[in-house]
Amino acid sequence: MGEQNYLKKIRNIGIVAHIDAGKTTTTERILYYTGKIHRIGEVHEGTAVMDWMEEEKKRGITITSAATTCQWKGYRVNIIDTPGHVDFTVEVERVLRILDGVIIIFCGVEGVESQSETVWRQADKYSIPRITFINKLDRVGADFYRVLKQIKKNFQLTPLPVQIPIGQEDRFKGVVDLIKMKALIWESDNVNSRILEEEIPPYIKEKAFSFHRDLVEKSAEANDELLEEFLEKGNLNSAQIKEGIRTLTLEHRGVPIFCGSALKNKGTRLLLDGVIDYLPSPLDVPEVEGFNPLNKKKEKRKVSINEPFSALAFKIVTDPYAGRLTYFRVYSGKISSGSSVYNSTKKRRENVGRILEMHANYRIERKEVCAGEIGALVGSNSIETGDSLCDEQYPIILEPIKFAEPVISIAVEPKTKLEQNKLAISLSKLSEEDPTFKVRQDEETGQTIISGMGELHLEVILDRLNREFGVRVNAGKPQVTYRESIKERAQARGQYIKQAGGRGQYGDVFLEVEPKKDGEEDFVDKTKGGVIPKEFIPAIKKGVKQAMLNGVLGGYPLVNVKAILLDGSYHPVDSSEHAFKTAAIIAFKEASRKASPYLLEPIMKLEIKVPREFLGDVMKDVMAHRGHIIKLEGGEKIRRLSALVPLSELFGYVTRLRSLTQGKATPNLEFSHYQEIPREIMKKILGQ
Repeated sequence: MGEQNYLKKIRNIGIVAHIDAGKTTTTERILYYTGKIHRIGEVHEGTAVMDWMEEEKKRGITITSAATTCQWKGYRVNIIDTPGHVDFTVEVERVLRILDGVIIIFCGVEGVESQSETVWRQADKYSIPRITFINKLDRVGADFYRVLKQIKKNFQLTPLPVQIPIGQEDRFKGVVDLIKMKALIWESDNVNSRILEEEIPPYIKEKAFSFHRDLVEKSAEANDELLEEFLEKGNLNSAQIKEGIRTLTLEHRGVPIFCGSALKNKGTRLLLDGVIDYLPSPLDVPEVEGFNPLNKKKEKRKVSINEPFSALAFKIVTDPYAGRLTYFRVYSGKISSGSSVYNSTKKRRENVGRILEMHANYRIERKEVCAGEIGALVGSNSIETGDSLCDEQYPIILEPIKFAEPVISIAVEPKTKLEQNKLAISLSKLSEEDPTFKVRQDEETGQTIISGMGELHLEVILDRLNREFGVRVNAGKPQVTYRESIKERAQARGQYIKQAGGRGQYGDVFLEVEPKKDGEEDFVDKTKGGVIPKEFIPAIKKGVKQAMLNGVLGGYPLVNVKAILLDGSYHPVDSSEHAFKTAAIIAFKEASRKASPYLLEPIMKLEIKVPREFLGDVMKDVMAHRGHIIKLEGGEKIRRLSALVPLSELFGYVTRLRSLTQGKATPNLEFSHYQEIPREIMKKILGQ
C-alpha cells in the first residue's frame, strides 16, 4: 500500500464528554466491535479495559487518558479515552493538542453540561473537527430533540443530524438513517444483535423527511459543485450528501450528530462508520507548524515519511513494568528503535530504546512509528510533556502544550523519617506525569506542599502514593492556592555586597515593576552603556523569576507583574552571577512592596442540578458564601443553576448541599478565573 493510501486510512481520535456521559462504555463497545477485545468490560463493575488504574476501578471514573489502536473496515483507528471530571482536564488538553478528530458524547437525559462546554471549547482552541453522539436514549427522561436544541443554542457549529431516534426511553429500538432514508432496527439489546434495515415507520416519516431535506440543503452548501447539482436536480444522492457533510466537518462549519445507547449496544457500530466517513485522516489536517531554533523562522512539516522527523511528546507515564513511558505523536518522518532523536526543547540528543504501541496498560513492540501515528517510547528520562522531538539536522520546536495552574494545596509528610527520600522521588515522578500537579517546599516551615486542580485530584495523588509507590503520608487540610499581584508602578534598588577577605560578592540592580498587560514579557532589559555586563543579565532574570515564586504579602506566587531592569553597577573582580541574582531578588521584592500588592483568589464555576422545591434555599446559600448567580435554566422539575463562587467558600460544600436538598442535588465544579479578594477578607487571610 502506498504511503498516501495508508495515511488516508488512519484516524487519530479522542473521546471526550462530561463525567458519566458514557465515554468509557462507548469505547468498550468500539473495542469489542473492532475485535480488539473479546469480552466487554463495564465501568460500574470495575472491569472496563480502558479504566485500568486501580483508582479508576475503585471510583468508577476515568482518571488518566488511555490509548489504544483498532481496525474497522480496513481503517486503522487510534483512540484515546479521556476523563470527564474537571480535576483531570489536563488529560483532555494534552490529548486534543495531538489528535486529528474527536467524538463528543452527550447524555440524552442531562444534555449539554458544564464539562461538555469545556471540552467543546478545548476542541475549538485546537480547531479539531468533531462528531457527536447523543447517548443513553434508553434512559428515563432521555430526549434527543431537547439535547439537539441545546447543542444549537450553546455552540457555533451547525448541527448536522444524520440520524433521529425511533422510540425513546424504554421504547428506544432504532434510528432513522437520514442519508439513506431507511429505518435501522436492532433485533435486541444483545451485543451481537443484528441491525435490520426497514421502511421508516409512518408516525415518524414526516419528521424524518423534514430532517432529511434540511440535511441535503446544508450539504449542498459545502461547495460549488454540490450546490450546482442541488439547484439543477433539486436533490443529492447519498454519496454527495456524505461528501457535503465531510467537507463541512473538516472545515469546522458543521458537526454530524449520531444517537444511541452504548450500554444497550445500540448505535456504536454506526458511530464507527461516522468516524471513517467524516473525521479527518492525517492528510486532511493542516501541516504542523513550528519554528527553527537556529534561524528563528517559522517552518512547516508535511505529513510524510520522506520529510525530516518531527514529533511532540504529550504524556509521561511511570509504568510499573516498562518504566518511564513517553507518549508521542509523529507529524513527519519516522522514529526507529535503536536510533536517536534530537530534543529541540531541551537541546539534547535522546537515545531511542524500545518503541511501543499501547492498548491501555498493555503494550506491543514496534520497530518504528511513522508520520501520522501515535506511539510510546521507553526510557529517555529527560523528555517532558510538551517537548519537541526531531531530526538534529533539521531542528524544529512545535507549539508547546499550555496547562492551567493548580488552585488547591495541602501539606504532606511521610509517616516515618525513613520514607522521606522515597516520598520526594515519588512526588517527582507524579509531577512529571501531570503538569497540573506541583510540588514545592515552604520556605518558612520547610513543609512539602503539593498542589492540584481540586480535592479529588489530590485525593487520587495521595492514594497513588500509597498504592503504587508504597509511601504512607500524613496530609493536612486542603488550602486555597492564592496569587499575588500589584496595582501600581514602583522602583527599588537591590544590592548584594560582601567582603570578607579574598574575592568578595558584588551585585547592584535597579528595577522597576508594573502590572503586566497581555502579551508582554515578564522581564525587559533597558540598561544602556554596559552598566551591567551582558553575561550577568540572565542571572538577574533568574532572580526575578525566583522572587515571583514567593510574593511579599503571604508568600504566594506573584502573577501579571512585569520587571524592567533600568540601571545597576558591577565590580570587575567581585561581581558574579550569584551576586546579581541575589540583588535582583532583593530589588524585586522591595519594588513589589511599594507597588500596592494585593491578593487574588481562585473563582470556581459552580453548576448545580437541583429539584425546583429546593432552589430557593440553594440560591440563598450560594449568595451567602460570596457567590454570584450567572444563569438559571432547566425544566419544571429540575433546575440548573450556574454561579461563580470563591473556592475558599466551597470546602465541604457537597455535605452542605446534601443537607439542604435531602441529597437530591448534584453539583459540578470547574475553575473559572482568579479575582481580587475584598480587603477585609484579605486581612483575615494574612492574619492582620
